[in-house]
Amino acid sequence: MPHELRFSVLVLPNVPWREFLRRCRHVEALGFDQLGLADHLVDWAGGKGPWFELWSQLSAIAMATTRIRLATMVAQIPLRNPALFALQALTADHISGGRLDLGLGTGLEIDPSYRMMGIENWSAKERVARFGEYVEVVDRLLSQEETTYRGRYYQVDAASLRPRPVQMPRPPILIAAMGPVMLGHAARHADIWNSLSFAKTFETQIEETRGRIAAIDARCAAIGRDPASLRRSYLMFDPTARSSGGVIQYYDSEDTFKRMAQQVIALGISDVGVYYPMLDRQIPMFERIAQGVLPALKAAHAAGIRG
Repeated sequence: MPHELRFSVLVLPNVPWREFLRRCRHVEALGFDQLGLADHLVDWAGGKGPWFELWSQLSAIAMATTRIRLATMVAQIPLRNPALFALQALTADHISGGRLDLGLGTGLEIDPSYRMMGIENWSAKERVARFGEYVEVVDRLLSQEETTYRGRYYQVDAASLRPRPVQMPRPPILIAAMGPVMLGHAARHADIWNSLSFAKTFETQIEETRGRIAAIDARCAAIGRDPASLRRSYLMFDPTARSSGGVIQYYDSEDTFKRMAQQVIALGISDVGVYYPMLDRQIPMFERIAQGVLPALKAAHAAGIRG
């Protein structure tokens, strides 16, 4: 059965704390379904402003909100041991009252965090190889009473986390995947598959995503998984935003957003993500879209499911 349509907002922690917290509360008040939180040591794209740590901010936001789901979008595996990561997730699941979506990704080789922290910057190939073990350890620790695991990269010995998660058997796992091996990991382990496209035009982004959807459907079929059991999450990335001074194209008008979002949804995407506006002048349009366009898109999608 098709999944209900949900909308999320990625709010970057690159503003002072009070403003960041206000933005997160604003997103909840506007009726969005999910709030995404990034994971870096600093603004990896070169910004010199504030940047806050993932789990600390998520816990504080969980206490300051009541309804919206909170997602790590996405946590980088090089930054934490998987057992510690699982404990952090378990803690956040309890603090949030079961509102955590557990997003994982390999991280980026171009992220300066590794150099700054003095930790190894694994190659893309090693990141992907490690990822399969990492997500399996996290999955087992959160869903089993006790876990022993012996892998090439990670080991745990009779590990038992207490208490058990609020969400059973564990919080939903979201995996960011674009390449073939990572798509295989997502097909095997994810409840939600997340992707985005860095292509230079929206039309090319749509076509690239269409190809990835076909690829992950094939990966699911190859392991005997019903592709329809996997939620599909897509972050609408505007490659012109930074060069245009922060203007995000899909906030040009309600019609522009509706047209673009409908094309994303038509691919079979059930979770559509957007960025919080970079510029104050786009906030009114962001609010109009949240209050008018999104409910209409949800209603049309629900009617299509019923029909």
